[in-house]
Amino acid sequence: MAKERDQNTKDKNLLICFFWNFSAELKLILMALLVLCTLATLLPFIPSSFSISASELRFCISRIAASDAVNSTSSVAVSVVEKQQLDNGVIQRPLTDKPELDNGVIKQPFTEKPTVLNHGVIKRSFTGYGWAAYNFVLMNAYRGGVNTFAVIGLSSKPLHVYAHPSYRCEWVPLNQSDNRVLTDGTKILTDWGYGRVYTTVVVNCTFPSTVNPKNSGGTLLLHATTGDADRNITDSIPVLTETQNAVAFDLYGSDRRREKYDYLYCGSSLYGNLSPQRVREWIAYHARFFGERSHFVLHDAGGIQEEVLEVLRPWIELGRVTVHDIRDQERFDGYYHNQFMVVNDCLHRYRFEAKWIFFFDVDEFIYIPPKNTISSVMESLEEYSQFTIEQMPMSSQLCFSGDGPARTYRKWGFEKLAYRDVKKVPRRDRKYAVQPRNVYATGVHMSQNLQGKTYHRAEGKIRYFHYHGSISQRREPCRHLFNGTRIVFDNNPYVLDTTMRDIGLAVKTFEIRTIGDRLLRTRQ
Repeated sequence: MAKERDQNTKDKNLLICFFWNFSAELKLILMALLVLCTLATLLPFIPSSFSISASELRFCISRIAASDAVNSTSSVAVSVVEKQQLDNGVIQRPLTDKPELDNGVIKQPFTEKPTVLNHGVIKRSFTGYGWAAYNFVLMNAYRGGVNTFAVIGLSSKPLHVYAHPSYRCEWVPLNQSDNRVLTDGTKILTDWGYGRVYTTVVVNCTFPSTVNPKNSGGTLLLHATTGDADRNITDSIPVLTETQNAVAFDLYGSDRRREKYDYLYCGSSLYGNLSPQRVREWIAYHARFFGERSHFVLHDAGGIQEEVLEVLRPWIELGRVTVHDIRDQERFDGYYHNQFMVVNDCLHRYRFEAKWIFFFDVDEFIYIPPKNTISSVMESLEEYSQFTIEQMPMSSQLCFSGDGPARTYRKWGFEKLAYRDVKKVPRRDRKYAVQPRNVYATGVHMSQNLQGKTYHRAEGKIRYFHYHGSISQRREPCRHLFNGTRIVFDNNPYVLDTTMRDIGLAVKTFEIRTIGDRLLRTRQ
């Protein structure tokens, strides 16, 4: 009996040792059984329409295989080029070196073709070239004259800090018997000091003579070289295509009568939860201020939501407003929703359509003192390529209650926000306007890349009232009501300024006469 007990004990110990040594494998087996049981339980609930055919499975496998083949081919090509050590020490990337030709015609169009959505908004696209933080992200390119072009996009800021990127421009004629033309590109970093992962780059391509003189068409290539000491890479990017007889060369002459607008507004990136009522007030005020020969270009970075679009729609239908959907630029981390790139694209896109282009924000209102008009002021500044506009800072929460609280709340924002900040500061931000034909690249508060003179003392002729932050508040802006002409709030001195308040009735009347009463029920 004792021997049997000893044998049983040995068998138990052996079993315990077995389970102990193979516990990890047993756990995996149990987990697999649990998963299979779960799938068997859920299988009856899966819709019968969901299925994967054998052909679809083969297609997926073939795509993966093709991708691996392309990757391996590309890596082999790069290694071969590295071994060859090109004369200029630059590695040319494959596939983008030349546009594909078919009997002298480029098969793939490279010019951006904006998609116009049903509600009148232009959908813009952004194409990245390179690896990791892209070498270059193309927004668009524009002809700037008979022999010059501008290419607008983003580039990796660390690349510009730690390497020496450079750009070359090449014109490839559609007619293969014509010679290609190559020139150095001049890069302009308009937001230097502000850029984040990406910085805005405007490349000026100026050729020694007229490009495409026979108007036979061609493609502009931008050769973007990283300038990296370890791995000097060049991306050859097709940025602009001109079809046959597509260029109106007389547009680039000195005759200014062809310009479509006297004044064009280039707006910065609009984002956040914008107030429909504040946008309504802003567009009605400036449509009246600038007159019929004016146009407003707004850039939607997520701020033009459906309620805001309803406010803009009457003006879009009249041809007074164009909205560009730039939400895709959020994929690239640049300063202030890539504001610098957006305003430079607007400058070059409409460069030959307006005599003057204004740059300011939708919480700012341009004002000209009485006895002057926008026409007389702009005529007096015509000898300048640029002039800056002084700021009049207004409170965005202090309201004048002289009409009684009930009537005050029914007024428009710029009527009741009537207290001006008079605290003395060294300098306040200015906004500006330019004659676009004289400007190569632009900024937010002024341009530093232009030919001609700049005027900085126009405060007696033109100013702007700034209601900082009021546009992003979808609520009643009045937080405090006052009835005095001079007050101190939060240790800041304010004075009552009724300049904008006095214009309110004229703006409302103009809106009714122009688009009717369709916006009367607009909410904050």
